[in-house]
Amino acid sequence: MKTITKKTTKDKILDLLKREVALTVSDLTQCLNITDMAVRKHLTTMEQDGIIKSKEVKQPVGRPLQIYSLSEKGEMLFPKNYEGLSIEFLRDIQEMYGEQTIVQLFKKREQRMTKEYIRRFQNKTPFEKMIELHNIQNEKGYMAAVSQIDEKTFELTEYNCPILKIAHEYKAACSCETSMFKHVLDTDNITRTSCKSEGNDHCKFLISF
Repeated sequence: MKTITKKTTKDKILDLLKREVALTVSDLTQCLNITDMAVRKHLTTMEQDGIIKSKEVKQPVGRPLQIYSLSEKGEMLFPKNYEGLSIEFLRDIQEMYGEQTIVQLFKKREQRMTKEYIRRFQNKTPFEKMIELHNIQNEKGYMAAVSQIDEKTFELTEYNCPILKIAHEYKAACSCETSMFKHVLDTDNITRTSCKSEGNDHCKFLISF
């Protein structure tokens, strides 16, 4: 017998906001068949977590209405297939223009990311650069961690790869990332010692200055 997971009130609120786009407390109270106070308690917590947002809408008579909707972070909780679409586009481009074009695309991405990153590394010591790299990679969803081995040597670990499906099929994604790190950290002494696209648990880099 299959177990059917019961939706929480939070899940129901998210689903309703996804379907209806914007709702008031009164709307949600009626849809969920729970008290006004219970709805407000959930909304307060969800807004603090950053998954919903609210705005006041003035009424001809009476107090302004508080309207709730999904935030960008809340939208990300719903399934997306950006990676699948990206792979399809890359395959089409490869079929139309050849493999070299794919390499050029990843090189173009490397150049763009180098410009984006390098501004945040100017006038920083090696230690400060590694802290900044750790921060940037976490901002981009890599679940990064940095450990210092000695005065000039560090290990960067990425526990998540947001483009893993693409990296499995196009190894240029990984080589361009390593190349980009060399440019922004201003050192050639970077070795990828572990790679998720090759079946390892995590991506790891040994970095020496």
